[in-house]
Amino acid sequence: MSKTKRAAHKSRQVKKTTVKAANPPAEEAIAKAPIDERMGAAIRRARLERGLKLTELASAANISVPMISRFENGLSTVSLPLLERICIALGTDLSTLFREVEQSSGSAQLIKAGHQMEVVRSGTKHGHTYRLLSYNKGPRKIFEPFLIDMDKESESYPRFQHPGTEFIYMLSGRMEYRFGDKTFLIEPGDAFTFSGNVLHGPEKLLDDRIQFITIIFYAE
Repeated sequence: MSKTKRAAHKSRQVKKTTVKAANPPAEEAIAKAPIDERMGAAIRRARLERGLKLTELASAANISVPMISRFENGLSTVSLPLLERICIALGTDLSTLFREVEQSSGSAQLIKAGHQMEVVRSGTKHGHTYRLLSYNKGPRKIFEPFLIDMDKESESYPRFQHPGTEFIYMLSGRMEYRFGDKTFLIEPGDAFTFSGNVLHGPEKLLDDRIQFITIIFYAE
């Protein structure tokens, strides 16, 4: 392959991520809000979806407005007889409301500083360090956050293209960043968001070392 063809091939490279080691230990948990808060939020969502005002729901269920308000804000426990009246007023049933309450949960993941994965990506051989700050065990990646360190002595800077949207937050140092046929000066504290499908990457480092966080949000 000629030198010109090799350069063209390199400029079209797609961003790749390879894990150097096995997934590090991460602290994960599934959390739920207190039952009164989840029930109140479910009642509020159902009311708003139907375009009802607080006073209209209270009147239809024959419950005082202050009491309905306390239920929706999770400040009081709803008895089953009152909950049944609220469901009838909303045109739903208890089983539907309880299913929504059970689904009101979320996950959390904590990866301590010493256990964050160092990954191999384009440019790693040239003095660039990439640390993956979160990883998704699901069937597809929703987003990837990286902490990136680069030095001015790097022989070259990679170019990337990928689906979705990318966000950069500059922590230290300054760099010129290429996006298509344009370049942007990014300094500490700057936030830069752009489409990942346009060829992009660092163009020039203006300080000996730089550090930034980048998050890739993949398209649906």
